[in-house]
Amino acid sequence: MKAIAIFLTFLLPSVMQAQQKLDAKIATLPAALASKTLSFNPDYLVYAPKEIKKSAKLPLVIYLHGAGGVGRDASRNKGRTRPIVNYIQTKGEPMIVVAPQCSRKTKGVKAIWRAGDLNLWLGHLKATLPIDEKRIYLTGTSMGGYGTWMWAASNPKHFAAVAPLCGGLGQGGPKDITPDFDRWAKSLSTVPLWAFHGGKDRVVPADRSERMVKAMKDHGGKNVKLTVYPDLRHAIAKETYSNAEFYEWLFKWGK
Repeated sequence: MKAIAIFLTFLLPSVMQAQQKLDAKIATLPAALASKTLSFNPDYLVYAPKEIKKSAKLPLVIYLHGAGGVGRDASRNKGRTRPIVNYIQTKGEPMIVVAPQCSRKTKGVKAIWRAGDLNLWLGHLKATLPIDEKRIYLTGTSMGGYGTWMWAASNPKHFAAVAPLCGGLGQGGPKDITPDFDRWAKSLSTVPLWAFHGGKDRVVPADRSERMVKAMKDHGGKNVKLTVYPDLRHAIAKETYSNAEFYEWLFKWGK
């Protein structure tokens, strides 16, 4: 019994250290900044450790939702971010997770992810959160996968690594391809990227990810790879965001 007690004395601190409770809250982009966005809900989700050391700079994970998350209620995307948050809470390294929401603000303005909106918002995050700017990670599903491709292609230096899931390559619909495809590929080739797609995806064909990954490699991209789940369709978030290998790869960049 004494040996067990001694063992537990050493074990419990490490177990406690591995639990990083992230508190969820809704934060709001200031009105002066929100007025400059085109399709962006000023409210967004933030998950952060309850206690952060004053001098700490924490890695940031950005999740972009798909079309089902569009709206004016940022809390709707809590379920979509839960697998990422759950993993980080048990991983042991303090991090911040944020999830913006795309919104139909004005009649006639399409609710899509826009680099201008996202850059403005990221600038606000950097000014208000203790972020390690060398370790900003971007991921998203479906429309959010498109947003991941688009934003990283527009501003590759923002991110340590990116991971688009079942993402399209254009604004004209799930199967559209941007006329800037080659420019995107060249820009993306400078960023560590792991793309995921369902082989039987009928919403966004898997060849969208396949074509972009090939083009990135043709432009000299070395840290790029693709996983196609041969028997899955459009819903691949569960398989990807529950995979420890995914996080081990993602979080190694920028250290």
